[in-house]
Amino acid sequence: MKIKILFSLITLLFFGFVSKLEAQVTMSKIDGVYQVVPDMPVPPGGSMESFIKYFQENMKYPALAKEKGIEGMVAVSFIVREDGSVDEVAILRGIGGGCDEEAHRMVRESGKWTPGKLDGKPVAVQMRLPIQFKL
Repeated sequence: MKIKILFSLITLLFFGFVSKLEAQVTMSKIDGVYQVVPDMPVPPGGSMESFIKYFQENMKYPALAKEKGIEGMVAVSFIVREDGSVDEVAILRGIGGGCDEEAHRMVRESGKWTPGKLDGKPVAVQMRLPIQFKL
């Protein structure tokens, strides 16, 4: 059985259209972390395509999830800090079978991002990323 690990279309839509929505969205700052800024963080590799490739090449479908036929979407939240580091990775919605832990690991080890910017200055931005697990 061929294993496919896919990002949902929501991810592509989020990264692709958030900059177009910036004029319509009020920027909010909670505890020094923004939710939306005009220049959102960019994943390592400079594009969503390279980020998806990173997941496809490095994610290991958990054995327990394979054994039990677990599929679904894991929602991950994390903060991209001013220096581009990934911090405070958390699972917002999990599916079990080791998929939550694998999604957490992949985001945590994703590398340096290009930080989000507000008025040309790097700022901390909270990101949400849906990761689809499919056998």
